[in-house]
Amino acid sequence: MSTIFNKIITGEIPSYKIAENEDFFAFLDIRPLAKGHTLVIPKKETDYIFDLQDAELSGLILFAKYVAHAIKKVIPCTKIGLCVIGIEVAHAHIHLVPINAVSDLNFSNPKLELTSEEMHDIAYSIRKELENL
Repeated sequence: MSTIFNKIITGEIPSYKIAENEDFFAFLDIRPLAKGHTLVIPKKETDYIFDLQDAELSGLILFAKYVAHAIKKVIPCTKIGLCVIGIEVAHAHIHLVPINAVSDLNFSNPKLELTSEEMHDIAYSIRKELENL
């Protein structure tokens, strides 16, 4: 069964795309904990991140690292936190969240409500920064 993430990859559902290659896709979370909160996913539909083959998992982490560097240059923060939960959507994914404290990665915290224009501007800024990496 196709997940919402597959529909995002194929463009069936619009997203604020950050980066994409043959195997991976990164886009802004529409219910972010912080500005720049990005989801990084494999294009291959796999429910549980640790079911990915070793090369796929390491590729996903390296792709996330590339995206995280760009986010950190664009969004003022101390670090980019990485979190894998995998409960809400049955498609392996990594959360990259700009953080200043451990509590910033608490998914019980209220989510930001950003306008479409704000989301577009954030995605654009991160994509532009990726061009410089």
